[in-house]
Amino acid sequence: MTTVLTILLAVSMLATLGVMFAGMLGLVRNEQAGGARSNALMRWRVALQFVTILLFLLLLLVRG
Repeated sequence: MTTVLTILLAVSMLATLGVMFAGMLGLVRNEQAGGARSNALMRWRVALQFVTILLFLLLLLVRG
């Protein structure tokens, strides 16, 4: 169980990092429609961070 949770945690951390960089690149490029896209990506980042924290807490509980 801990192996599965560790893998899921790593995947969620990488997904959060990827979405964060995609949002930052959208802001740097200064696209015309970049504001709406950047806001959507930052909302995804917050949701992924929430999932990552929950997985981390679950992993701590399982390890005891």
